[in-house]
Amino acid sequence: MSSICSLHDKPQGAPRSLIGLLAAGAGFSVASIYYGQPILGAIAADLGARPTTVGLLPMLTQLGYALGILLLAPLADRYSRRRVILIKAVALTLALAVSGLAPGMNALLAASFLVGLFATLAQDFVPAAAAVAPPAHRGRIVGTVMTGLLLGILLSRTASGLIGQGLGWRAVYFFAAASVALIGAISWWRLPSFAPGSSLSYGALLASMASLWRRHSALRRATLSQALLSVGFSAFWSTLALMLHADFGLGSAAAGAFGLAGAAGALAAPLAGRLADKWGATGVARMGIVIAGAGFAAMVAGPALPNVAHLALLAIAAIGFDFGVQAALVAHQTLVYGLDAEARSRLNALLFTGIFLGMAVGSALGTWALAHGGWMGVIAVAGASALAAFAVHGVPGGKVAFRAQSGN
Repeated sequence: MSSICSLHDKPQGAPRSLIGLLAAGAGFSVASIYYGQPILGAIAADLGARPTTVGLLPMLTQLGYALGILLLAPLADRYSRRRVILIKAVALTLALAVSGLAPGMNALLAASFLVGLFATLAQDFVPAAAAVAPPAHRGRIVGTVMTGLLLGILLSRTASGLIGQGLGWRAVYFFAAASVALIGAISWWRLPSFAPGSSLSYGALLASMASLWRRHSALRRATLSQALLSVGFSAFWSTLALMLHADFGLGSAAAGAFGLAGAAGALAAPLAGRLADKWGATGVARMGIVIAGAGFAAMVAGPALPNVAHLALLAIAAIGFDFGVQAALVAHQTLVYGLDAEARSRLNALLFTGIFLGMAVGSALGTWALAHGGWMGVIAVAGASALAAFAVHGVPGGKVAFRAQSGN
């Protein structure tokens, strides 16, 4: 396969086969974090765990992911990205296999943390897309790869629900392990060489992230805004299966089917990338936040409706808020990747560390809100997170929005 230099010579960006591989790699890797959500009820029943205990699974996975992004994702700025991808793929495969073999909740909780830690493999594929993309098409190409990542997030729930319903929850983890092993082997075979962007030692590489954080206010604003939006996103998806089981008597397959509705939101990624290339990232991010907030707000009407209508509203709202969340994410990534070409993995690490800390907080808040305030408590958390995310960017045309757009 051609080198990165020759890829940059192509005015429209990298070959479709390479972009397709990057999208698939991101999708299969990040899916590992979400397979567990639709099968929480089945895990609790099989292992005799309380809902509050089994609710720790998504939280620990997301905490592991946040820590892995902070500590492991920057390695691709210093070492061969192909080698980093291979090592992480092997480690993630083993963590998923251990999850499937876990004899009890304590072992499964520990394995889930490791799954999150090494699922940061996904964050080695996305900056690779930015590296092979010419600046004029960066939003489009990053958006295409993000479509793969987002489909991995959303369709993982559908796949998990169906496999868990038919073969049991352990089969879900074995399927995940096999898929990651396959994508790791293909990536090692087909990915080009990526020249490291830094010669810093590992310690200096991590220390430089503090400097990047202080230097770029656009990075700080994008990270805080997307992290807040992620609180609501995670609160919904982390509690949906428990709510559907308790309120509607539905199993893991039904919970997973909602991933199909949410998958429609992944269509936002390429569209948001193109709009960010043309109109600027901050405005597109603000638009996505408004759409997400409207989706969260629509769910307030659910309890007053008949069960069938309530389920339909949940599906429609999931499409809406997922579309908004993903549009904001691609816009924020496009902005951040343009700040420093030699530090994209570290910039990406900082952005996604914030996002998955928000996800972990959302999982914890969602579980607490469901236990103490019911489903409306979860919706309240989601709506408040969207309002806060919008407030970070300020009003259109204001001083805050201008500074965020400029990246200063």
